[in-house]
Amino acid sequence: MATAPKEAENAIGLEEIHTERQEPPKGEFKTFTVEEAVETIGFGRFHITLFLIMGSTGVAEAMEIMLIAVVSPLIRCEWQLQDWQVALVTTMVFFGYMVFSIVLGLLADRYGRWKILLLSFLWAAYFSLLTSFAPSYIWFVFLRAMVGGGVSGHAQGLIIKTEFLPTKYRGYMLPLSQVFWLAGSLLIIGLASVVNPTIGWRWLIRIASIPGILLILVFKFIPESARYNVSTGNVAAALATLQRIAKMNGAAMPEGVLKEPAKERRGRFKDLMHPKYLRTTLQIWIIWLGIAFAYYGVILASAELLERDLVCGSAAPTVQDPGNDSEESRSPCHCHLFGPTAYQTMIISTVGEIALNPLNILGINFLGRRLSLCITMGCTALFFLLLNICTSSTGMIGFLFMLRALVSANFNTIYIYTAEVYPTTMRALGMGTSGSLCRVGAMVAPFISQVLMSASFIGALCLFSSVCVVCAISAFTLPIETKGRALQVCT
Repeated sequence: MATAPKEAENAIGLEEIHTERQEPPKGEFKTFTVEEAVETIGFGRFHITLFLIMGSTGVAEAMEIMLIAVVSPLIRCEWQLQDWQVALVTTMVFFGYMVFSIVLGLLADRYGRWKILLLSFLWAAYFSLLTSFAPSYIWFVFLRAMVGGGVSGHAQGLIIKTEFLPTKYRGYMLPLSQVFWLAGSLLIIGLASVVNPTIGWRWLIRIASIPGILLILVFKFIPESARYNVSTGNVAAALATLQRIAKMNGAAMPEGVLKEPAKERRGRFKDLMHPKYLRTTLQIWIIWLGIAFAYYGVILASAELLERDLVCGSAAPTVQDPGNDSEESRSPCHCHLFGPTAYQTMIISTVGEIALNPLNILGINFLGRRLSLCITMGCTALFFLLLNICTSSTGMIGFLFMLRALVSANFNTIYIYTAEVYPTTMRALGMGTSGSLCRVGAMVAPFISQVLMSASFIGALCLFSSVCVVCAISAFTLPIETKGRALQVCT
């Protein structure tokens, strides 16, 4: 009986030896996903290069979008345009953006982010250069609408950045992309102050095309998204990309074999209406529309307030330049070109867009995307109402400065949230449809800032504020928080 325990122990020992011998060599059957590879490789030289190149797409986009603001006075003068004709140029740019945003989003989910990004830059640069040779107002409007369509594809740069960044860095690096938009806005204003009075607006458009053309030449240094490649079944290309990133970063790849199932269904509009994402999609659309409505409303309202000197709710008569009291200056189509003071005011207000960037980054990473967006949207609503307070011109400019900072923070947060909340199979489409709704808000804003505000100042401000309150509520009640959440592959 004493030997029974010993025999049992020997039997267990033999079983352990047998099991150990049957175990496959370590790592032979191990697998890893793109998400695990991205997190293992971490942040390094590749991501810095990615940030600089893909972030610079914001420079080109800002220059093309803001170009109309600094060219409008000159085309008004050259073609003797009415107010509505000048406004139509901006509207058509956003219309082109709205239409192409959905189309390019669909194509990017089906054929790749990198290809659509390259195509959009080629398209925008081509039609932008053609605009500088526009023989008439009609041609100018059509060509700028085509430029807007091309610019809509620049959002693929943000998607590529999102899909390569490790989770903990997305909340810090993506908001910093606002620096590139700011740089592009300041650059076009600075160029306009020098080029417009000397060699004219046509040369300004040609010069503004240069950053986009240069970026096309460096796109070869950025690979196609590994997440997209693996979703199409092109595992070899995805693995090669990940190995290249690991080499640049001086990091090791995860052990095992890259393995993820291919997704046959990609870039389908009905996926946005999937029960899992339906509520999120609808609320995101409301927020995008409202943010764009507020953003362009602030920009246009700033011009109206400063031009009409609407302080303490009274419309003071605009001081006329005694040296320009001609019949032409009093006509509906008179030439009213920007002077140095106007360019300085534009620069000051534009700088406001980055004023809250550090606080915005902290809020996104510590409070989460939803709560951070809810707070900034609520503050935006408040500052719209504060514009009605009787104050000095300096106080008014201070309110406008804060509004520009807040609406910029709103855009930062919703861009990040939208890129994170949708899976790889529909991420580009989700961004595309959101961008499309965004332009609807931009197209409506001029009628409120330039038409309703002239008729009812407080009415226009209350409308802007109410829309921001609705967006704040929508942000707070979003069903999914993406802070610290891995990017999803499929629905």
